[in-house]
Amino acid sequence: MANKTPLEIIKDGLWLNNPALVQVLGLCPLLAVTSTVVNALGLGLATLLVLMGSNLAVSLIRNFVSDSVRLPAFVMIIASFVTCAELLMQAFTYELYQILGIFIPLIVTNCAILGRADAFACKNPPHLALLDGAMMGLGFLVVLAVLGGFRELVGQGTLFTDMQLLLGPGAADWAIRPLENYPDVLFMILPPGAFIGLGLLIAIKNGIDNRISQRQVSEVKEPAITGSKRVRVTGQVS
Repeated sequence: MANKTPLEIIKDGLWLNNPALVQVLGLCPLLAVTSTVVNALGLGLATLLVLMGSNLAVSLIRNFVSDSVRLPAFVMIIASFVTCAELLMQAFTYELYQILGIFIPLIVTNCAILGRADAFACKNPPHLALLDGAMMGLGFLVVLAVLGGFRELVGQGTLFTDMQLLLGPGAADWAIRPLENYPDVLFMILPPGAFIGLGLLIAIKNGIDNRISQRQVSEVKEPAITGSKRVRVTGQVS
């Protein structure tokens, strides 16, 4: 893991080792707040900020902290960045902060953040640790936003409602309602809908990965088959 290139880190965070779809970490906030896109984006951006800051800080102190106090030090660092994110949300997006409630402080216990600090940041230089935090946080944010959009669209028949809570008054008219008189599907807004939505996303990702792997296997087999045919033809001619 210490020898990963920046391109491998980007691929890991966004797809191959996505914290939500592959590692399946941070499910508590992921399933709880993704009833709308704005809620998902709010939590996702806070998690991204904390993940980048904690990864960078852990990497900077990695040579000065002994193994006996490593985890407590990581938790203190993460808690500090969570406090900063919480104060920023209280100052600039207070209504959204009230909606997200306890799930902002719970970022401290997010296994995805603590796991990256222990598995990657404490073993790599600051620039790679910062990139890993950015990509893992961005991968988590994308899954949150997609799941939030899916649940909001199916559950309420709308998309991008209340975006002004995050982006200000200019985003108040961003709401999209594809169908008029849409009957709300309460099931998708409740926690069971979150499990179903996440399961569908994981299934889609696994299906794409399987198709890619099958295509790669077929591309490897075709030259081998072609080469063996050439050998047989050559042998017959001789």
